Amino acid sequence: MSDSAGLRADSEGSSAPEPAEPRGARRLLIDLSPLRRSRDLRHLVWGELVSVLGNQLTTVAVPYQVYQLTHSSLVVGLVSVTQLFPLIAGSLLGGSVADAMDRRRLLMLAQVLMAACSAGLALNVDLGTALWPLFVLPALSAGFSGLDSAGRNAIIPNLVRRSEVSTANAIFQALFQFGLVAGPALAGLLLAGAGVRFVYWLDVAGFGVALLAVSLMSPQPPGEGARRPGLRSIVEGLRFLRGRQAIQGAYLIDINAMVFGMPRALFPALALTRFGGGASTLGFLYAAPGAGALIGALTTGWVSRIQRQGLAVIVAVIGWGAAITCFGLVSWLPLALVLLAVAGCADVISAVFRSTIIQLAVPDSLRGRLAGLQIAVVTGGPRIGDLEAGAVAAGFGNTVSVVSGGLACIAGALLLARALPGFRRQRMDQGQREAAATEDTPA
Repeated sequence: MSDSAGLRADSEGSSAPEPAEPRGARRLLIDLSPLRRSRDLRHLVWGELVSVLGNQLTTVAVPYQVYQLTHSSLVVGLVSVTQLFPLIAGSLLGGSVADAMDRRRLLMLAQVLMAACSAGLALNVDLGTALWPLFVLPALSAGFSGLDSAGRNAIIPNLVRRSEVSTANAIFQALFQFGLVAGPALAGLLLAGAGVRFVYWLDVAGFGVALLAVSLMSPQPPGEGARRPGLRSIVEGLRFLRGRQAIQGAYLIDINAMVFGMPRALFPALALTRFGGGASTLGFLYAAPGAGALIGALTTGWVSRIQRQGLAVIVAVIGWGAAITCFGLVSWLPLALVLLAVAGCADVISAVFRSTIIQLAVPDSLRGRLAGLQIAVVTGGPRIGDLEAGAVAAGFGNTVSVVSGGLACIAGALLLARALPGFRRQRMDQGQREAAATEDTPA
C-alpha cells in the first residue's frame, strides 16, 4: 500500500468536527483518532483483538496440560523452547513474504493455519492427551504466528500518518495487553470449569473471526522494489542493520529482558507451591503482567512527545528487571500480582518505543523483513527465557531463578546502554519531526 493510499485511508470519516477533550486527559489517555480516520485500521484492530483473546487461552492451557502430565517446570520450559526455532524461521520467512505479496492475503493464510493447530490440540484431548502433540502443534502454530505478526507490523505504518505511528503501536499494545489480561484469567476459569478441550475450540473460533475481519480490509500490496521471498531476501534485510545502533539496540535490549527477566515457565509451580493455589491462581499470574501493561498502554497519550526514545526504552527495561527481582522475593499473592503488573507496565512502554524506532527507520520495501526479525526477537526471547528459568529453578530453586534473572536483566540493560551509544542517544529530533509533518500533508 503506497503512502498516498495510507493518507486516503487516514482521511475517511474526518469531515465531522471532533469533540474537544480536556487538556489533561488528552495528554495522558491513549489517542484513538487514527481509528476514526482509517477503516482498514479498525478492521485490523477488532480482528486482532478477538484472535489475541483466543490465542491466550491456548497459551495458558498448553503449559497447564504439560505440568499436569509431567509435574516438571523443566518440561514446561522445553515445550516453550521447542517453539523457538519454528517461530524464528516463520518470522523471518514471513517478513520476506510480506515484502513480496499482498499482506492482507498473508494474514488470512496465517489465521487458517493457526486455527488448524488449535483444532489439533482439541482433537488430542479427545484421543487421550498424548504429550508429543503438546510439543509439535504449539511449535507449528508459533511458526505460523510469525507470518501473521510480520505481515501486520509491516501494514501498520501504511494505515496511519507517520506522526501517528507511535500512537498506532500504542493502540495495538493496548488490545494485545487486554488479551493478556482477559485471556489468561478467562482460561483459568474455563480450565477449572469447561475443561481444556473447550478452551482449544474457542481459540479456533477466534481465528475464524480474525479471518473475517482481515478479509474486509482493502488489498495491502508490498512496497516498491519487492523481491522474491527467500534466503537472499532475508539476508538483504539483515544487512540493513549494519551500522545502525538504534535499531540494533531495540532488538538486543528486548532479548536481554525476555531471556533473563521472564519467569513465565515457573508460574505453574509457583501457583501450586508458593501461593498454594490451582488453575485460577495460575491464570492470575499469567494475567497480571498484562493488567499492568494494559494500564500502561491506555495512558500513552504522552508517547508522541518523547524525543529520547532510546533512553526511554533503557529506563523501562531497568524498571521491568527491578519489578521481577522483587516478585521473586515475595510470597503474598496480592503483592506478587502488583509487582508483575508494574513489570508489565514498564514492558509496554518499552514495546511502543522499540516498535516506533524500528518502523520509522526502515523503508516500506524492507519493513516486512525487519518486522519479521522484530517478531522473532519479541516472541522468541521468552522461549529461551522459559528454558533459562526452568533450568536454573531445577538446579537452584524457584526463588534463585526469578531473582537472578531480574538482576541479570538490569545489568544487561546498563551494558547495552554503554556499548551502543547510538541507541542510548537515539531521539526524534526536529528534522525528523519536520519530515513527518511534510509526509502528513497530502500532495
